[in-house]
Amino acid sequence: MNLIYVPIVLIGVLLIIALLLIVVEKLMGGGGERVLQINDDKIIPVSGDETVLNTLSQHKIFIPSACGGKATCGFCKFKLIEGGGEIKPTELPFLNEKEREEGIRLSCQVKVKDNMKIEIPKELLNAKEYKTKVSYIEDLTYDIKLVRFKLIDPQEMHFKPGQYAQIKVPGIDVIRAYSIASHPKYNNEIELIIRQVPNGKATTYVHKALRVGDKVILTGPYGDFYLQEESNRDMICIAGGSGKAPIRSILYYLRDQGMNRKVKYFFGAKSKRDLYYTEEFMELSKEFPNFEYIPALSEPLPDDQWTGDVGLITDVVDRHVGDLTESEAYLCGSPGMINACIKVLNKHQIKQENVFFDNFS
Repeated sequence: MNLIYVPIVLIGVLLIIALLLIVVEKLMGGGGERVLQINDDKIIPVSGDETVLNTLSQHKIFIPSACGGKATCGFCKFKLIEGGGEIKPTELPFLNEKEREEGIRLSCQVKVKDNMKIEIPKELLNAKEYKTKVSYIEDLTYDIKLVRFKLIDPQEMHFKPGQYAQIKVPGIDVIRAYSIASHPKYNNEIELIIRQVPNGKATTYVHKALRVGDKVILTGPYGDFYLQEESNRDMICIAGGSGKAPIRSILYYLRDQGMNRKVKYFFGAKSKRDLYYTEEFMELSKEFPNFEYIPALSEPLPDDQWTGDVGLITDVVDRHVGDLTESEAYLCGSPGMINACIKVLNKHQIKQENVFFDNFS
């Protein structure tokens, strides 16, 4: 009889443990359906154990995530109103003190374990996923390519000049952000300028594997860096490398508007082989006296026979500009270059609210 009772007791104990685990899981927010409320109006039901980033993506709400949710880019920020738990150590490097006080979090690190209320910029609700086909590829330099994507579904992307899109690299869990280089009026195709990064998975795919006719998923548009169309201030544009992309889009737009603002465009490169679209912008300066293109080489080679400006682009800017109190600046390049540019612009009295750039480089 004792031998019969032992298994029954064990089964009973296991059932009790299982029930306790279910209760604990529910109390901790796991299991069952929760809701994610966005901007006080949109409500999303959640039943799995997903991050905010993945939950939004599953419901066709696409927010920037240049690292694909690995907590290395810091793009996917949102404001947490209710729920969500404490800030994780993986979030801290990307949140300053003010952001932490305001409840800013990384959506790739916060799981929807309980009912949550969040806020995201309204413009992100307009970002979409696009099926595209590569229609054109051009080598601009030895390490920079222009890639044109024909939009298939949806067939149009309405973006502001200066914004960016993200590429999903097929076959691997990699997402990367690139500024849109094309004119916003051609909204049925998107051009990106992509520079080869040593050992970069996305840029290696673009430079070594991507072919005309390939199908690629894009998401966008994204970014707070775009032309301030309501403004009539003089403009200072500074870029290097593939940073020419958003400035090109902005200048295309201004050209169609008659270039009614004064624009100085500084482009920094190492040697002559790193320059591209030089003739295009020189022609633009001939067409519009308001526009001045100033390329500069930091290390020109003897064979370059360079007669233009020489030096770091920040030094060149410093020599060419005066008081910038009533000017706007549009910057695109590496974080180091942008920080150096801001210092020079501050020296010339620019107002902080009139300096525009994105941080994904």
